[in-house]
Amino acid sequence: MYDLNGMGERAVAAKFDAGLLKTEKKNEVLKTCAEGLKASYSEIISANDRDIEKAKENGVPEGMQDRLRLTESRIDAMAEGLLEIVKLPDPIGEVMEEFERPNGLRLKKVRVPLGVIGIIFESRPNVTADAFGLTFKTGNAVILKGGKEAINSNIAIVRVLRKALEDCGVNPDVLQLIEDTDRETTTRFMKLKEYVDVLIPRGGAGLIKAVVENSSIPVIETGTGNCHIYIDRDADLDKSVKILFNAKTQRISVCNAAESLLIHKDVAEEFLPVLKKALDEKNVELRGDETSKRILGDCVIPATEEDYGREYLDYILSIKTVSSVEEAIAHINRYNTHHSECIVTENMETAEKFLDGVDSACVYVNASTRFTDGFEFGFGAEIGISTQKLHARGPMGLKELTSYKYKIYGNGQVRG
Repeated sequence: MYDLNGMGERAVAAKFDAGLLKTEKKNEVLKTCAEGLKASYSEIISANDRDIEKAKENGVPEGMQDRLRLTESRIDAMAEGLLEIVKLPDPIGEVMEEFERPNGLRLKKVRVPLGVIGIIFESRPNVTADAFGLTFKTGNAVILKGGKEAINSNIAIVRVLRKALEDCGVNPDVLQLIEDTDRETTTRFMKLKEYVDVLIPRGGAGLIKAVVENSSIPVIETGTGNCHIYIDRDADLDKSVKILFNAKTQRISVCNAAESLLIHKDVAEEFLPVLKKALDEKNVELRGDETSKRILGDCVIPATEEDYGREYLDYILSIKTVSSVEEAIAHINRYNTHHSECIVTENMETAEKFLDGVDSACVYVNASTRFTDGFEFGFGAEIGISTQKLHARGPMGLKELTSYKYKIYGNGQVRG
């Protein structure tokens, strides 16, 4: 049986070492890791070739193979990602709040690491370096569990990063990889509450659902995005087409792509034919209600209840006609995954009603949902998009990988 308890014990010991590292030391390590990746092209690409060959044997689609594939330029991008993290401010030790009580006690609320972070992710091996960089900069230890498709690539990358840690005199157990790809091991990992402080799934809906339902460790739920664009009666229709086209088609396989269009009945007749012409460039399939089918004809497939709640990750868009912003808000709050939603309107009163009423991590006015991203938000990088409310919400950068504690200074006070 794979020794998860041993990994947990080593991670707990390492987290105390990591939490005390100074910013300068952490940055030195990250730079050394970046250099190590660039010096290890042949080792990493050779391991990746084995993963690609296995993927071909198993009939993995070309698109998935491309997500798996590593080249020198992609390894360079991984290294550059670590160097970008070096440039980011270190949140650890930040005084978030400071105040004094009437009895003379002085309190400081200080940002600290979460501790041991477990991350379960799928396919893309670049996540291995990204996850390490973010968790290490925030003074955490991390245990990674990647998908079996990228196991050889992940082992090679972790080997390079752990060597860099050792070369810098840092406990290499701040980074550990579960090399067993057995499902039973993954399930046991989700129960490692004695050692792991928080678990973050990063992948498709199936993975996230499995982790949320099976983990005894606190989970930060990320990823699934049934994102909506609502075209209001007061929308600029040219602007609306550009925003919807970008949100739906710029990259279909990501969680911040639009999956559903809501359109006010007063502008549906004018807007839908123009939108269809634009979406025809990408052969987008439309699944709509009776109104959209009446306007556009047989090209619209009747939408089902499942369509309105589905993350397609494909060139498919559901359409629903509504009679008010209130109806749009109610529909979104019923079917969304609390990720990213947008209203297109020139009426700021209506916009504020939408911003206040929609229950999602990110709510936009007149901008594509594709901007829900740690880099685009100016966080430098992200560990994922949190769609829940406890601890973190939206793109999770460095600060979201921290907690806090109170430091209390007294001069002999006792409680009567």
